[in-house]
Amino acid sequence: MFGTWRWNVVFGIFGTVLTVAFSIGNNPITVMLLRSMYAFIAFFVLAYGVRAILAYILQPPALIGSEIEDEEGKGSQLDLQTPDESEDINQLLKSQIKDGAGKQPIETQKDDASDFRPLNPPQLLNSKNTQPEELVKAIRHLTGE
Repeated sequence: MFGTWRWNVVFGIFGTVLTVAFSIGNNPITVMLLRSMYAFIAFFVLAYGVRAILAYILQPPALIGSEIEDEEGKGSQLDLQTPDESEDINQLLKSQIKDGAGKQPIETQKDDASDFRPLNPPQLLNSKNTQPEELVKAIRHLTGE
């Protein structure tokens, strides 16, 4: 259970105080004290139920059922080790060197270099505004002023 018997006493005193507060002006002292004693007993017993419910709610999930105890270790560890494939990679590199696949003829390298052309978009080359007034207008338009 959650807590100790002291919580029950505190809960019983709370019930007694509530009973006294609500019946002090309407009942004689003897009736008020008798009802306060009944309230103390009722709240003291009710506190056991409250403590049991709190213990059930606040119980850690691993302690709730036996199924969870069986599956407690599953999924809690992650194995990040990869298999060792260094021998396979070495064999692949050796076979490429022997076959000559690692070399390209010099003529094809020159052709690849001549096919390359840098990207020259016309909108970027033609949009150079060096006029300060136009730049200020563009900044004001972009900032919403």
